[in-house]
Amino acid sequence: MNVIVVGSGIAGLTAALHAQEAGHAVTVVTKGALGDGCTGYAQGGVAGMYGPEDSASRHASDTISAGAGLSDPAAVAVLVQDAAARIAELIARGVAFDRSPEGELLLGREAAHSHARIVHAGGDATGAAIARALAAATRHAAITVVEHAFLADLIVTQGEARGIRVLVDGAVSDLAADAVILATGGAGHLYAHTTNPAGTTGDGIAAALRAGAAVADLEFMQFHPTILAEGPAFLVSEAVRGEGATLIDVDGRRFVFDTHPDGELAPRDVVSRAIARQAAAQGSPVRLDATMLGARMLAHRFPTIDRVTRERGFDWSEEPIPVTPAAHYLMGGVVTDLDGRTSIPGLFAVGEAARTGVHGANRLASNSLLEGAVFGARAAAAVSTPWTTSAASPSAETPSIGRGASPLPRVDGTPFSRAALQRLMWDDVGLLRTEEGLERALDSLTLWLSAAAAPVTVAEREDANLLLLAVSTASAALARTESVGAHYRDPVASPLLETV
Repeated sequence: MNVIVVGSGIAGLTAALHAQEAGHAVTVVTKGALGDGCTGYAQGGVAGMYGPEDSASRHASDTISAGAGLSDPAAVAVLVQDAAARIAELIARGVAFDRSPEGELLLGREAAHSHARIVHAGGDATGAAIARALAAATRHAAITVVEHAFLADLIVTQGEARGIRVLVDGAVSDLAADAVILATGGAGHLYAHTTNPAGTTGDGIAAALRAGAAVADLEFMQFHPTILAEGPAFLVSEAVRGEGATLIDVDGRRFVFDTHPDGELAPRDVVSRAIARQAAAQGSPVRLDATMLGARMLAHRFPTIDRVTRERGFDWSEEPIPVTPAAHYLMGGVVTDLDGRTSIPGLFAVGEAARTGVHGANRLASNSLLEGAVFGARAAAAVSTPWTTSAASPSAETPSIGRGASPLPRVDGTPFSRAALQRLMWDDVGLLRTEEGLERALDSLTLWLSAAAAPVTVAEREDANLLLLAVSTASAALARTESVGAHYRDPVASPLLETV
């Protein structure tokens, strides 16, 4: 079969390598260079290596608990049962996970994990090590790679995915396929502040929406609690808190215990909201105190964070550093079964672009790299098997771009721009949401969308994708009236401190 994989992070390259090894003709199409994307930014590691007092069932329980009870137990069972095999595969492909002097894999612990079960590489450079290894394996395999190609749309013929339309150097072309695997990542750039690299504009999810694929849980955007609050967004790994670092207010008090008995190791959504509220109350960023870990340990365990914090003028071994939340990971996406199949025959989705059901309302730390590897391999194994789900017809309710031909109207005096959209989403569809704010955001976004002209350039297409997803996200958030996980409906509007 002719298989096209769109995206080149851990999910996409795992799928591509497995499909090629199964005898399929594989083409990897990627927006940037091979290996670009969010995978290379991941600091924490890969969950799923169990010690003597740990088990897959305990990992599953922690995953479901962090997901606020909305995780699909069957998907979680697949995740944890396949974990050891996928970690072993990464090692075989050249990922040098950190080991003790005796050669044993070093295991870390992060928030909401009951045990240390996370393998890491280069201290806090796990994603970069994985991206390098998988990119090298792909280049050495009989896989065609098309770089700097923008996914414009899916090609759906008689209800089945039959290829993709891409934009390369300003020219549009069609690539035919028997199966398409979307591995295009999330949509962090819906928000004014995000840990995601610049190209993370939801292109695959938006293309799936336009094609009529089922999409769910877009209201569940995870905000990482600890981003360095000085300079461009830079993530300070949750593993730092797993090693013992604390969050303190202006008086040096560990304030997160006011919200949750696990304090700094509570689920990410809880910690992020606690930080946002405390920062707003005191009028300045909260601080992450890692001084008790010492300079030697910080430099050895977290070399990337140590370098960047020092470059920005902080000696975090001697003083607490200012941190703030930022949009990090989308739990929702294109709905799939346990093998990555979507509601459109021939179309698969894996990684952050997919809604597998693993994460529920809130992702457990270090499950994302594992999910990409596990479900990327499963999707590749399923491309030649009979399709078991029915295609979805395009919905009349699906928002669309291109119905207008005039410049986008002003909303409250503000013309459309990506920055204006991101500011609106940050303020009204972010960490703390109210019904009034969600309604205001949806009205504004819908007005912009109603007059949008058909996009032509890559930047215009990215903006169109973000606008489409913003409408869908605000709609989903407004429809879910209860607070759960990363979706928090605040009865009273709470201003967020602008720190990033």
